[in-house]
Amino acid sequence: MTQDLLPISRIPRTGLPARAVVVGDPARAAAVAALLDGAEEVSYHREYRVFSGSWKGLPVTVASHGVGGPGAILLFQELADAGVRTFLRFGTAGAMKPGIGDGDLVIAEAAVRDDGVTQQLLPPEYPAVSSPEAVFALQRAARETDAPHHRGIVWTRAAFQPGLLPLFSYDGAGLAAIEMELSALLVTASLRGLVAGGVLVIDGANADELVDAETTGGYDPHREVVAAGVERGAIVSLEALRLLAEAEEFTA
Repeated sequence: MTQDLLPISRIPRTGLPARAVVVGDPARAAAVAALLDGAEEVSYHREYRVFSGSWKGLPVTVASHGVGGPGAILLFQELADAGVRTFLRFGTAGAMKPGIGDGDLVIAEAAVRDDGVTQQLLPPEYPAVSSPEAVFALQRAARETDAPHHRGIVWTRAAFQPGLLPLFSYDGAGLAAIEMELSALLVTASLRGLVAGGVLVIDGANADELVDAETTGGYDPHREVVAAGVERGAIVSLEALRLLAEAEEFTA
């Protein structure tokens, strides 16, 4: 009998663990899955690579969503259709506030909806906010693993590199970091009544100095300090899922 698969990601409609870590890079999905017990690749179609396994006895889904909100939201929607109820986005970001260093983690309290997709779904006044329990679980996991971390609002922006038009800047607005997919996840989760949050590793990019080699030495996320932050972030994400599951059991 042919397995019933969802059309875009080609993931099965049933059988996935209900708690997920979602990342951009398919290779990072494999790296996070390697931390799980009994990890198995469920599917790999386009940029959507999906694994299942367990973290300290907790069944977990790990999935990649690619670069940018429009493609990522397709995966979030289909994972929700398949029964995932808790999402933590684990990715990289550029720092926007002094004192946030390369390799540090930023735990997102909310996101600016400049993602290129949710504007076509909802009015701009609708917020993109993390579930409070996800923020607290991520913060506790970061503390317990001694991972340098910060909390704040992040800017989800569709454009990575500037073009002919000037890019509006939120400099001075107190934002912590800039990335490309989180607000699409937070809006999806709010619309569907799901739990969602995000933790981001600072990779050195700055909102106004993305790839200007003359002024910044070039954007290079492939450095040891970033790799160390990614390793910490993977553990923090998985531990936060476990803490969220424990809290659900305690309050049930």
